[in-house]
Amino acid sequence: MKFIDEANITVEAGKGGNGCLSFLREKFRAKGGPDGGDGGDGGSITLEATNTTNTLVDYRYQPRYRAESGEGGRGRNCTGAKGEDLLLKVPVGTTVIDRDTLEVIADLTQHGQRVVVAKGGFHGLGNTRFKSSVNRTPRQTTNGTPGEERQLKLELKVLADVGLLGLPNAGKSTFIRAVSAAKPKVADYPFTTLVPNLGVVSIEKHRSFVIADVPGLIEGASEGAGLGFQFLRHVSRTRLLLHIVDMAPFDESEPADAVRSIEIELRKFSPTLEKRERWLVLNKLDLIPESEREAKCSELIDQLEWTGPVYQVSAIQKQGTQPLCGAIMDYIEQRNKQTLEDPDFAAAEEEIRGKMEEEARLCIRNFHEQRALARNSKVDDQDDDGDDGDVEVHYVP
Repeated sequence: MKFIDEANITVEAGKGGNGCLSFLREKFRAKGGPDGGDGGDGGSITLEATNTTNTLVDYRYQPRYRAESGEGGRGRNCTGAKGEDLLLKVPVGTTVIDRDTLEVIADLTQHGQRVVVAKGGFHGLGNTRFKSSVNRTPRQTTNGTPGEERQLKLELKVLADVGLLGLPNAGKSTFIRAVSAAKPKVADYPFTTLVPNLGVVSIEKHRSFVIADVPGLIEGASEGAGLGFQFLRHVSRTRLLLHIVDMAPFDESEPADAVRSIEIELRKFSPTLEKRERWLVLNKLDLIPESEREAKCSELIDQLEWTGPVYQVSAIQKQGTQPLCGAIMDYIEQRNKQTLEDPDFAAAEEEIRGKMEEEARLCIRNFHEQRALARNSKVDDQDDDGDDGDVEVHYVP
């Protein structure tokens, strides 16, 4: 699932330091000549692509960035210090656009790739530079030039890190509202969510991940029922699946049956997707008496013979959501580190992702082929039953 994450920022490079007007004055050297040094160059602003972050959320909260200006020159031919450059880290996949000219400055597609977006000002010249055989006491200096200032638009096509699994009304939209600034529609009827919603969960500065709330999964989704294909294709692109379980369903159905039904649809759609990392999130525990909660959760885990991580939350009251988000962030950072340090792990991940995509395409292709056969069969039946041979029958899907 991809969406556009945007941030508008203003960058201003440092100004160059001014040149110095100075003459050497020492004992026994009353007229020692010019000794004014040059100023320092202003600091530049550079963007660097990194795999350690995957959203632009921090740049929306702090939109202005200014590099350090160069220092002015000094006497005794001392050059002013150069302004310190400013390095801004953005996620891999960020497109940098000049908002005034709409020019695409760069596409940062690789880890470590850099682009200078604002060049620091050039230093001014001290009066020593203007000394000549005919001008022994120059009083001319130049000022440093201003640094570049730019209005930039950062665009990032983000792949969701975490996908939410669950039957309709399991509390997926409530969960994403509790942990992020996203505000999907929440109501007490199935299929309230008809289009994907994405939220950025910010743990702390430069530590955030993207979570996807997609339409609920129902029985038969792997065969095209409901919004099945749309759902399954989206969750197959995420790194981690959170399986939201309604522990107090209004129809008094068994939570274990709900979990198994989704596992069956995952297996039919893509056996590889079923084996993807999946955590159980037991939701709506606020609707269960406190004395019965642990017993009911333990019973579910025993029925499923579940060995993976399990978290107990009440999304509507934001209980238990913070530890869960912290664990997700740690998991994603660990995976990112492995991808960077271990080429074999990165290759294996690419192979798994490709296999899931291939299985998804095969499932969808089979569905469309069966649908076409059924459609042709229906047209043939209509032709055979008709008494008027001159009447042409068209099947309109």
